[in-house]
Amino acid sequence: MKNSTARSRVQALCLAVLFALGAGPAAAQEKFPSKPVRLIVQYQAGGSTDTLARLLADKLAPRLGQPVVVENRSGAGGIIGTDYVAKSPADGYTLLVTVPGPVTANLVLYRKLPYDPRTDLRMVSDLATVRTVLAVHPSVPAKDFKSLVEAVKAAPDKYSMGSWGAGTQPHQIQVYMDKTYGTRTLHVPYKGEGPMAIDLIAGQIQMTVGSVATLAPYIAAGKLRALAVAGPRRAKALPDVPTFAEQGYKDPVYMMTGPTSLMAPAKTPDAVVERLGREVAAAIHEPDMQRRIEELGVEPVGNLPAQATAAYQAFLPVALESVRNTGVTLD
Repeated sequence: MKNSTARSRVQALCLAVLFALGAGPAAAQEKFPSKPVRLIVQYQAGGSTDTLARLLADKLAPRLGQPVVVENRSGAGGIIGTDYVAKSPADGYTLLVTVPGPVTANLVLYRKLPYDPRTDLRMVSDLATVRTVLAVHPSVPAKDFKSLVEAVKAAPDKYSMGSWGAGTQPHQIQVYMDKTYGTRTLHVPYKGEGPMAIDLIAGQIQMTVGSVATLAPYIAAGKLRALAVAGPRRAKALPDVPTFAEQGYKDPVYMMTGPTSLMAPAKTPDAVVERLGREVAAAIHEPDMQRRIEELGVEPVGNLPAQATAAYQAFLPVALESVRNTGVTLD
């Protein structure tokens, strides 16, 4: 009788251990999140990526039942922030809000990166498509892209192009202009769009390609002049500004648009990524969120992880080829 009781206790204990081992990971994932979630932005506060991240944080926090905090880790064309997330614990609590460059173009621009976005990160959702516009200081005597090229060519070393980091889209266009049209311009990199826009308005630099979200208010106020929008169609927020293509410039460097995306460390559990993806997509598709995103000059997306992954895999080779065509390298 005693042996039977002892065996029963042992069996019960074994079953309890097996249950705990089997249910542990699932239970841990079901509890996600149990603490604040951080959204890492690779640029300084004030730019379109930062603004979009803060809009998302406000909407995501009540859905997750935890605070969602935006943290800016700027520098090195987005490398610092991207590497930080790539090397963070893969638990869903540290996520990356990224523009395309750090997870596409940097693979061409740098011979050696401290991370590989293809293996160190995974997609959660594409938040929105960020449109960019070529804008100049009002002192620049140009009304369209052709007259800008002519003005710049007539005054070597007089014109400077601001960017939010070496190797980013405005830097690529600046180098491509010099290479293709024989212009001589100066590249001035900043740690974010905010400080870049301030210097452009002040006339410290003469031109840039920046996000519609950041530059549209200054264009509307007459502090900047918009000459061309990048991409295959006009931007909703700047319907009167023609694309480069409409002006006869259809080179790939002028056609590129890409999403601002949410990414996680590669080994983040599927269940956590799926939960995050569902909540992000639902937040992006809320009517007031759609309106606020569109008011920024950004076009909302809000897809699920599988869709975002497929989009990234399709976009990557196109983006890499476009960067190779510019001839820009940084090391």
